[in-house]
Parts: sequence; structure tokens; C-alpha cells
Amino acid sequence: MKFVVERELDGISVQNFLKRHCNVSSRLLIKLKRTENGITANGKHIRSIDILHFGDMVEIRMPEDENEIAAVNNPVEIVYEDDEVLIFNKPPFMPVHPVREHQLDTLANYAVYYARSKGENYAFRAVNRLDKDTSGLVLTAKSSFAMTYLTKRVKKVYVALCEGELSGSGTINAPIRLKEGHTIQREVGEGGINAITHYRAIKTMYGHTYVEFELETGRTHQIRVHMSSMGHSLAGDDMYGGSRLYFNRQCLHCAELEFTHPVTHERIKVKKEPDDWFEMIAEKLKKL
Repeated sequence: MKFVVERELDGISVQNFLKRHCNVSSRLLIKLKRTENGITANGKHIRSIDILHFGDMVEIRMPEDENEIAAVNNPVEIVYEDDEVLIFNKPPFMPVHPVREHQLDTLANYAVYYARSKGENYAFRAVNRLDKDTSGLVLTAKSSFAMTYLTKRVKKVYVALCEGELSGSGTINAPIRLKEGHTIQREVGEGGINAITHYRAIKTMYGHTYVEFELETGRTHQIRVHMSSMGHSLAGDDMYGGSRLYFNRQCLHCAELEFTHPVTHERIKVKKEPDDWFEMIAEKLKKL
């Protein structure tokens, strides 16, 4: 990656230039120091304490990633890719990362396989994460630099199918806490962590409403808990009161990601709609 020193930064140290103006993390800077020609200026090796001047071309050579995740060909749709980022459309029932019960059937396994099939080798870094049963867009970074830059800088839009009829839009501002006696399930209640969800009803059919969400906070199960507290649980979400009459998982999908590219600084927006849940209900109704 290459960066040019602007006039107003003349006389700045390499370390301060990379950390304060190029979004290079302290951890990555340490790795660059240990990498042969990890940091150069105008084609020559340079130390982190050296001084830069207006017009200098600073280049960082990313260290080789260590990858311990098994490469498995579990094809997942790729929605967007460039030299720095890769966006997948994760299907439901697939974990993002390997866990005890899922070591070879995760998004990470395929991401590693895909990289190696192209002759590339970078670690799996998910900028946003989805529950196993939630579908939709997952943004991954091909370098630690891109990961650091994108963390907490991605706008996410979710859609869900909620039970009951909703109209208009609104905001749910209610703290979320761990439910007493449970290790995973959450609930709205005093003493919880602040959580804010904005929603907009899009379409109502068959006693269900298609709803769009934007989150100000990113609490575990936030949309599921907030909608359950309103009496409009997500269809299929039996953990939070939803019925499994039509669906065998919560109908929640990450439909849109928007972010500034870590290198080009171009604003990128990627959209991917879910399956037609109303159509799936209609098909089930025909068989009842």
C-alpha cells in the first residue's frame, strides 16, 4: 500500500504518519518493523522513528498471514470483491466462524478455500458477523490494515419478517440484558446495556410484516429481542416467541452494507435482498 505525505505533514515521523493519518494499527506497525522492507520511503527502507517530508512516497509491505482454518469448498455467493475486501452472501444455517460443532462447514472455511484457489493467502477477518441462522451480507477484510480501518465504520441495514401487522416507522430505545438463568437468551430490562433500533414497516401480508432496520448499537440478538418486546417476534424465531409454522429459523437478513473503502476512500454500497418470504408462506398455505 502506498501513501503520499501531504504538504502540511512535512517533518512528521514515520510512526505518527502511519498511525494517525493512514489508519495503521499499533499491532500492524510492530509486524511491519519485523518484516523485511516492511516500510519504505521512495523505494528505500526506513525506520519508524525517521522523519518524512512533503511528497515522500511511503509504502508498506503487508506481512504474510498465518492461517489455521481448514480450506473447504462449501460454495457461498460472492457479491463484491477487490484487492482489499470481499463480501459474501451467507446462507442461513452456516456459522461465520468454526465452533465446536461446526469445524468444516463455515463461511471461514470457504473463504480460505476461495483465497487459495486464486493463489492468495490471507487470514479470514469478518468485519461484521451474523448468527448461524441469519442470512445476508458479510464483509471480510483481506488485510489487518483494512480490518482496522473498517471496524465500527460500516453502515448495516437489516430486513426481517415479523409476526403481526406493523405500519409506519419508529425507534426502540430499550436496554438489553442477559435473561436470568440463561447463557445465550437476552431480554429487555433494567440494568441492561443501552440498545437503539430504528425500524420501518415495508409491506404486510398473511398476518406478517416485512420490516427494515438500522441499528445505532450492536447488541447480541438486538433486533430479535426488541421486536419480541413489542409483541412482533420474528417469524421462525422460537427463542423469542416466534412461531415455526412457516419457517424453521428466524427470518432475519443483512440486506445492505455501506462503507468507505480503506484504500481508495470511495464510498461503496452493496445490496442483496433475501428470499421472498411472503411467497414461501403462500406455498406453505397451499399445502395446509
